[in-house]
Amino acid sequence: MNGAITPHVAPAQPAAPSREFSMQFTSTPRGARLARRLVSHRLDEWGYPYDSTPNEAITLIAAEFTANAVRHGHVPGRDFHLRLTASPGPSPTPTPVPSPSATLRIEVADTRTERRPAQEVAGDPPPLHEESGRGLYLVARLADRWGVATRVAAPGKQVWAELHLPPVGPGAGPA
Repeated sequence: MNGAITPHVAPAQPAAPSREFSMQFTSTPRGARLARRLVSHRLDEWGYPYDSTPNEAITLIAAEFTANAVRHGHVPGRDFHLRLTASPGPSPTPTPVPSPSATLRIEVADTRTERRPAQEVAGDPPPLHEESGRGLYLVARLADRWGVATRVAAPGKQVWAELHLPPVGPGAGPA
């Protein structure tokens, strides 16, 4: 986590995730809450404990994305979809040595095409008197990369974020 504000960029699809969790949820506050809890639980199972920085960061991002899918992306009768992956990261140098990093990626897709997040998140948080706007500011501060893409096989959009971190355990990827 670099703490810098990163702009939306084209989604980079991770190559062959070593771990994946994918599920559809009802577009209700209860569905968003369940999605957040399952993300935290799955990360704990993958070796990122509940009280670890990666688990807390991705769970917070999941909470923001799923709440936005319910609040701003809801279409009556349509659910939202969540996908969580853990992949070995690309090597930071051109040498053939395996990378000492891993990537956690979260994607939340809803069916509302016209309501997309702002393309840029300002460097300063929204004023305290504003009722909203802090969520994506927090996502930009927590994630190494994040963005919005149009869904390919269905109407709507996909909001995604990535967190790059060292792998857990003795292997080259998530446990």
